[in-house]
Amino acid sequence: MKALRYVEVGKAPVVVDIPIPTPGPGQVLVKVTAAGVCHSDDYVMGLPEKDYLEQQYPLPLTLGHEGVGVVHELGEGAATALKVGDAVAVYGPWGCGYCHNCSQGRENYCTNAVELGIRPPGLGSQGSMAEYMLVDDPRHLVPLGDLDPVQNVALTDAGLTPYHAIKQSLPKLGAGTYAVVIGTGGLGHVGIQILKAVSGATVIALDVNEEKLALAKEVGADITIISDSDAAAKIMDATHGLGANAVFDFVGAKPTIPLALSVAAIEADVTIVGIGGGTAEFGFGSINYDAAVRIPYWGYRNELIEVLDLARAGKVGVEIQRYSLDESPKAYADLKEGTIRGRAVIVPESTERSGR
Repeated sequence: MKALRYVEVGKAPVVVDIPIPTPGPGQVLVKVTAAGVCHSDDYVMGLPEKDYLEQQYPLPLTLGHEGVGVVHELGEGAATALKVGDAVAVYGPWGCGYCHNCSQGRENYCTNAVELGIRPPGLGSQGSMAEYMLVDDPRHLVPLGDLDPVQNVALTDAGLTPYHAIKQSLPKLGAGTYAVVIGTGGLGHVGIQILKAVSGATVIALDVNEEKLALAKEVGADITIISDSDAAAKIMDATHGLGANAVFDFVGAKPTIPLALSVAAIEADVTIVGIGGGTAEFGFGSINYDAAVRIPYWGYRNELIEVLDLARAGKVGVEIQRYSLDESPKAYADLKEGTIRGRAVIVPESTERSGR
């Protein structure tokens, strides 16, 4: 089968032919119908060799932590309600399955994962950018149903991550409140839709140019602001001097985190989702009273099901650019150049040929 693999530190990923994996006891082999491209992949590939090896990432590594497909084969003893041919989405943040957090479906916060060497697909385990992928346990799969796989694969991260972040702040986002979204790209444009679907907040979206803000307007942002030196003043003006009740920074860069802190209202949530290399520095008097700063990671298994339900109801969708598996290295080049509008999706040629 074809797979996109990171084979040498510091070099671009390449498409190679490797054997189709055989599911072992309890495992599931999924025929991939779509895989999503994410900045997290680029972050891993951008690590210096020393850091890459210290974090025990394998080489070669099949990329892709966003994946959907159909069940192709069940390993021995994979006792499950799944059947061959079922359409499924992969829940990416794998855990041990038995710690306190995992028992609640919160495998993104598994307390044993580091000790046991458990890694998400594409971010340590072999991922979804291939014609087939191996899933360690049926619990890592949720029903996709009749949702279009290509249009919705990014929801497994670009939908789940903002949904988890927003859901934690919902008690602060009733009618008459304000939510700021910094960065309207792959995660941010989905976050705007989620805010409009589940909260009563007025949504203020920020990005660096009008072209990027056009997408924010299309998906429902109430107010759009260029993210420049005047952005904080404009947000304070739009919120009548009170600031935002929740700020979601989907960039996480050195300029954006201070901006997020500066526009937080009293008792606001500031949630830093992006991994742009910035840090939060604050102390008494530098942020509004009782404001909280959070750094979430991915989301819960039940929340993925809820995100897919929002998509099924037509309340959330993803702007995508489609690439074949042979074109997948170009998708990462385009991601680096910032030319992708929304989210890039890789579609294996075997999927194209089968008409799925």
